[in-house]
Amino acid sequence: MPALPSLRDQVAVVTGASQGIGRGIALALGDAAATVYFTGRNHPALEAVAAEVAARGGRPVPVVCDHTDDTQVERLFARVRAEQPAIDLLVNNVWGGYEAHPQGLGRTPFWKSGLEDWDAMFARGLRPHFAASRLAVPLMFDRRRGLIVDTIAWDRHKYLLHLYYDVVKHSTARMAYGMALELRPHQVAVVALAPGFVRTERVLAAHTAHPFDLSGTESPEYTGRAVVCLLADAGLMKRSGQILTVGGLAREYGFTDIDGHQPGPFEMPAGMVLD
Repeated sequence: MPALPSLRDQVAVVTGASQGIGRGIALALGDAAATVYFTGRNHPALEAVAAEVAARGGRPVPVVCDHTDDTQVERLFARVRAEQPAIDLLVNNVWGGYEAHPQGLGRTPFWKSGLEDWDAMFARGLRPHFAASRLAVPLMFDRRRGLIVDTIAWDRHKYLLHLYYDVVKHSTARMAYGMALELRPHQVAVVALAPGFVRTERVLAAHTAHPFDLSGTESPEYTGRAVVCLLADAGLMKRSGQILTVGGLAREYGFTDIDGHQPGPFEMPAGMVLD
């Protein structure tokens, strides 16, 4: 694969990066030599990611932050404002929408689902993306260029079987579209980015307990490489407002996953989505 573009003078903020896809994005930004502020609630895990980012050539700044606490989020961006001239990239990856369901959501029909799960999806899923974006955007205006990436679950607009989850993920994509329109005069792009089936810590733990086929899965860094290539793209604004897939961007930009493979745009297995 071609070397990743250099982002040596770029400043990024990645939310929800102590593990999973957020961690993969932070590591890829480290490969590109960016300055990376990244958040999570687990301090030791953040410090471990910081060591990896530094070893790859990036400049890590781990920040403990609970994104359901507005004061902590405001403190994060106040720190970035004090320490950096601007922000070039915000990745909204934090997600706590189903923390009450460590074994997964299941397929409970909406008329049997409690309102507490609805509230959790929006308060710990969608709202943190909005809260971070509104604070990051003013820090992008001086550069007259910036990028906001919202990570989502998505498969060709198909229904994701759980109503709350589906509505939140599609709402995130719609929010990205609306922000993109408002920010176009400022040359700030906003996209929704859909990874495939990612080998996160949670997925690998499930595989250890009950082995299943991992062929066709992606590493978290595959998404990170997509983010790096997007930020480096001089024609970025033409993508603003779109829903993009990691596999599709890999084909366009020519990057691969860490194992040299290039999984295409992800499609849910039959029975996992509805039209």
